[in-house]
Amino acid sequence: MTGKKGYTEENAKTIDQWVDDGWIWGMPISHEVYERAVKGDWDMVLTPTKPVPKSWFPQLSGSRILGLASGGGQQMPIFAACGGICTVLDYSDRQLASEEMVARREGYEIEIVKADMTKKFPFADETFDLIFHPVANCYVEEVLPIWKECHRVLKKGGVLLAGVDNGINYIFDETETRLVHGLPYNPLKDPVLYQEAIQCGDGIQFSHTIEEQVGGLLQAGFRLTHLYEDTNGEGNLHEHGIPTFLALRATKEK
Repeated sequence: MTGKKGYTEENAKTIDQWVDDGWIWGMPISHEVYERAVKGDWDMVLTPTKPVPKSWFPQLSGSRILGLASGGGQQMPIFAACGGICTVLDYSDRQLASEEMVARREGYEIEIVKADMTKKFPFADETFDLIFHPVANCYVEEVLPIWKECHRVLKKGGVLLAGVDNGINYIFDETETRLVHGLPYNPLKDPVLYQEAIQCGDGIQFSHTIEEQVGGLLQAGFRLTHLYEDTNGEGNLHEHGIPTFLALRATKEK
């Protein structure tokens, strides 16, 4: 067991492997999708299936946008196509390589930062107008420090769009038919869970409560303005209409 100190590095390596294996969230958009986005025809997701409402986004052209754990060449190219001034922070080499590849292919500039989001973000206070953070904090043990850093680097009046889990997926086995774990799910506090996660190639993931996710946003100083639920998009829980994710829109007060 590598323990708390090395789990984010373990997760970065795991995601690199997923990308090599054809992970859906590691497939860069095509040139055709980018061209449609330039013409204003685009959408993107924070959670598996539901597009984020266009009304949730601030004015994108000229805005400074941070893709937080948003590497992979999926969302940031669309923001760039819309005229955003883009920065992506991720800890996966493969995901960042995809960002570089798409930017080079389409001829736009993007700041690419490899960093661990559990540490202080390498940006000055009040740098960004928008932070886009698809489901990713399930790979970190503590959510609140991330929300606090998001609040610090957002400009006053800035927008945070985030996808988060509600913990339900961690209760079930891979068939989503048997209850096999209790909550909270935290492999760093259970050697058996840790070995199971490593052997299955799942990385070190964590369940988080709505109290941690939404309550943490509020504690960090955000104002929650909108939310919706989403499913896994496939599998037994999805077929039964059971929501497993939330998409959140929050703002930093002026």
